[in-house]
This record gives sequence, C-alpha cells and structure tokens, in this order.
Amino acid sequence: MENTNAYSHLTLEERRIILKGITNGSTKTAIARTIGKDKSTIGKEIKAHRVLVKKCPMPLECSAYRKCVFDRQCAPDCPDYKPFRCPRRDRSPGACNGCPIRGKCRFDKYDYNPEKAQAVYQETLSDSRAGVNLTSSEAKAMADVIGPLLRQGLSPYQILLAHPELDVCEKTIYNYIESGVFHEVAGITAMDLRRQVSRKLPKSKAVSYKKRQDRRYLQGRTYKDYSAYLAENPDVFVTQMDTVYNDEAHGPFIQTFKFVKAGLLFALLQEEKTSSAMLSGINLLEELLGSQLFRKYAHVLLTDRGSEFSAAQAMETAADGSRRARVFFCDPMQSGQKGTLENNHVELRYILPKQTDLRGLGLVDQDALNLVLSHVNSAPVQSLGGKCPLELTAFLYPDLYEKLLAFGIRKIESDSVILKPYLLKNR
Repeated sequence: MENTNAYSHLTLEERRIILKGITNGSTKTAIARTIGKDKSTIGKEIKAHRVLVKKCPMPLECSAYRKCVFDRQCAPDCPDYKPFRCPRRDRSPGACNGCPIRGKCRFDKYDYNPEKAQAVYQETLSDSRAGVNLTSSEAKAMADVIGPLLRQGLSPYQILLAHPELDVCEKTIYNYIESGVFHEVAGITAMDLRRQVSRKLPKSKAVSYKKRQDRRYLQGRTYKDYSAYLAENPDVFVTQMDTVYNDEAHGPFIQTFKFVKAGLLFALLQEEKTSSAMLSGINLLEELLGSQLFRKYAHVLLTDRGSEFSAAQAMETAADGSRRARVFFCDPMQSGQKGTLENNHVELRYILPKQTDLRGLGLVDQDALNLVLSHVNSAPVQSLGGKCPLELTAFLYPDLYEKLLAFGIRKIESDSVILKPYLLKNR
C-alpha cells in the first residue's frame, strides 16, 4: 500500500517522535520507518535544526587530546592531530540527545529540539506564503541598509551576516527584491543581485570544442593519478591553479592560485600567457612563502591542460634539483574538477568583468591586484560558516597569513568590502 504520509510536511508530533528516536539512539532509517517518511527527510530535518549547545574547549576537535604533549594547543599541522569523528553525532542519528557518555565528552555537542524546529518551520512557511509583512517605512529602513551593500557587490547572505538586526532570512531578502518591494522606496531591483541568472553553453557552441590529445608532460599527472595520490596522502594540501584574462593577444594575464583548505584566493599579474611566465609565477610564490612553507601549502598543484602549464617538470623542481611540488592536470573540458577555484573566478569577475579593458579599469600592477584580492578574500563565505577566507587563514594557518600580509593582501571590514569594478577607480 502506498504511504500517503511520505510527501506531507513534518508535524510537531512527528518531530517529537524524531527526538525520541535520537534519544534512544535509533538510526535515521528506523525513525523514518516509524513515521512513514524517507530516511533522507529525517537526515535533512536533524541536520537543519540541530543546535550547537556546547563548544569544544580545545581550538580543534582532536581525538588524541588525552596523550597530547603540546598542551592541547591543537593545530591542523600538528603531527599528532587526529580529527575527531563521532558516529552518533556525525552520522546516525545525527545529534547528541540521550548520548550515554555526554557528561564525559569534551567535544562539540548538538541537540535537536522539536518545538524550536517547528517554530522555525512555521516562520519559514509563513514567510513564503503570507507575502510582504512590512510597512513602507520598514521597507525603506531595510532598503537603506542593503542598497549600498548590494551595489558594492555583496550578496544578501553576506549582508545579513554583517547586519543581523535586519532580523529576516536570506530567502526573504531575495523574495522582497524579486517581488519589487524595494523598487519604489529605493530603486532596488533584481538586476542589483550580482548573479541573478546562470546560463549554460549552447550545444551549437559546445560541439565546436575538440578533445585535446594527451602529451608527454601529462604522463603520471592526469586527474586519475591525482585522485590516486590523494587517496594515499589524504592530509596533503592542495592548491588549484589557472589563468584569467580578457585579451589573449595583449593581456594582462592573472595567474590564480586557490589554497583549498584555507578557502583563499591568491593571484599574480603576468604580461604573458606562456609556460615560462607561469613557471616564473611558481618561482615567485616559492620565494614569497619560503621553501618550507611552499612545500607545505603548494605541495600539490592541480591545473587545467592549457599550454601555459606544460612545463610540469620545471614547476615540480626546485632550484637545487629536488622535488618541491607535484603537478596534476584536470581531464579535458572538466573545469569542475577544480571547481572551488572556478567559483572564486566568478567573484573575481564581479570586479574585473569580461569584455572590459582590464588596464583601463585600473589593473596596472600587482598592488592593484592585491587590492582586488583583499576585497574578494574579505567577503564572508557561507561554506566557511560565515567567516571570510582571510579570517579562516589567520586562525588555522597563521604562517601563511603573515606571508600574505607582508605581500600586501589585507583584511577589509565587512561593510567596506566592494565587489564592483569601481573598486580600482578609488585607489
């Protein structure tokens, strides 16, 4: 018989049953079977509404803390660091309610509360169905806050992080903008959103591309080799590398680097898009970081198969002939394999849009590029828990942060972050 409850919304009583299941240590599958839902529904409900009720007193959750000889000053590069994983908290059922060792546990504790979960659900439901719950004066006051920041290129998520007093959710801001709530009071429209529409490449254009032939420098450096290397060395640091430009004939060219674990974008300005220019960029990065830090943070370089990156062996080899890095290449036409860097390129393009004269825009030297990087890396990122890449780097990788600071990349206050082309005009 078909389960008629499978596609209905969770009720408060069902949420209380979920809490009972968590407390008893039941699996998500067992809880789902009890209330007639799919187990993915239970997993999403618990993950969305569980709340951190007690923070781990150590800087990081390390399962080797009992034998720690470093006074429990946890850091990712500690040789004894072992990330803590709790099967009950992190897998199933997904929260700490009823955990028998809760009193002895030193790690982050998350609780699920059905009444609070129901209240959040009701608020979201009401917000999506009731229309605009604002007076014109309230709309004007809200628009006065978000308008200037939208025009600086910030997203509603980043604005709400800096202005919790707005007391609405991110979806509400989008709904208000797209329904024209702020148009009459402040002239804000959907066109002020920095990424309103995403477009796919038409098939008629896609078929004009041809798969590149593998060359000798790719041997042992394909994406399959990269995946195998990471499987054997799961804790290694990965840096993704690419090139951004508007005028292939005359430049300038931006050699980009993404320190993946730190979520941070670094870049160097180049006058040529050649293998020798990209090699000089690698050498400059090593000079900036120093040999030891370069081998730590740029140990693995993942890039695409552009001809400017064909000097793979030279990029891997230090001046003394020793190996300083491992270079790997994405599969042809698979830029998503270095997707975190591609996402940063989208942010870079807010300030340096395509089909513009980058030099005319103000990108004339490395100092100008450092200003761009400072603003891009100071914008809060949802996947980083609302922190900006520079904050995360300063906390987790202070040695890397100090090198970037000395190079000229600095943190910008959240309300002063500008992700628009006029940034370079104000230098």
